[in-house]
Amino acid sequence: MNDGLIFLSEVMGTAMLLLLGCGVVATAILVKSKGFGGGWLLINFGWGLAVFAGVNVAYYSGAHLNPAVTLGLLVAGKVPGGFGTALVYWVGELVGAFIGAVLAWLAYKKHFDEEVDQGAILGVFSTGPAIRSYAWNLVTEIIGTFVLVFVVLAFGHWGDPGTKTPAGLGSLGALPVSLLVIGIGASLGGPTGYAINPARDLMPRIAHAILPIPNKGDSDWSYAWVPVVGPLIGGLLGGLLSYALPAAA
Repeated sequence: MNDGLIFLSEVMGTAMLLLLGCGVVATAILVKSKGFGGGWLLINFGWGLAVFAGVNVAYYSGAHLNPAVTLGLLVAGKVPGGFGTALVYWVGELVGAFIGAVLAWLAYKKHFDEEVDQGAILGVFSTGPAIRSYAWNLVTEIIGTFVLVFVVLAFGHWGDPGTKTPAGLGSLGALPVSLLVIGIGASLGGPTGYAINPARDLMPRIAHAILPIPNKGDSDWSYAWVPVVGPLIGGLLGGLLSYALPAAA
């Protein structure tokens, strides 16, 4: 595979993920949005559909869209080209996440201009804990991301029993991954808002810090390490423990 095309694929897919993901949060929590008050399940389903769209856009690269997923696949031996290719994925994911967050801001520009709740403004871009306890918030992000990566790797064992060809994450594979993200949000998202993706949290947080948004307040950098470190640990564990999965019959 061509590294340049992998990079472009991850940029486009992750940008789509963040555009729609940050967009559904904006819909639900910005006070003058027509979707204001849509609630947690709207956000869960919106993020799941954002994953569905992002995975389909990033078909060329296999649609990692998440540095923790790339790390898990790398340690599981599923990244052709090894660490060098993983770097291409990571850079593409970070760039795409920033672009997607900026596009979401542009879509809701007038609503951001009139929003006075600093927490709501930051909440569109990044996650935050319901109860701030860095160690336990870290545990939550580790567990949520482990589930994501471990189950995604388990998906790879499905396919034709005769050829043992994995189904991959094409248009059919996008749906179970999307449902998995909805499930993680519904089951494990309450404590931290389920970043489960370092790029998803870090790059929109940077966008929040630099965009000219009135009344935005600070970007809560004291918490920012949790949704980066936790998902990376969870992705690493998911990749390592995937070796315990038996091969398809």
